Amino acid sequence: MIKRDKSAKIKFAASQNQISKDLLLNYDNSEYIGDYIVFIENNKIYKKSDAVIRIASNLDGLYKYLKFIKIIPKFVRDYLYDLIAKNRYKLFGKRESCMIPDDKIKSRFLFLE
Repeated sequence: MIKRDKSAKIKFAASQNQISKDLLLNYDNSEYIGDYIVFIENNKIYKKSDAVIRIASNLDGLYKYLKFIKIIPKFVRDYLYDLIAKNRYKLFGKRESCMIPDDKIKSRFLFLE
């Protein structure tokens, strides 16, 4: 996502981070309870396939057109989301090391001070 968000609109936080937990309590009145993506925009929280759709609509290029998959019923989209998430390493591979962010990219992550 970082590479695809050329205008740097999206901020990131690890799900284990206290900031993430606090944000979820603030917006959803619940704690993060699963291994799924969460996106907060305009004081509204999106999870799983809804989060992917909202994120894609904020990205540059052709990704913004993924918003049209919203016509697929949510239970089908979330089933596909879970299936892809479960098999992501088989589908996309696994890297031996993580990206080391430069200062510009680090500024896009929410951390506790």
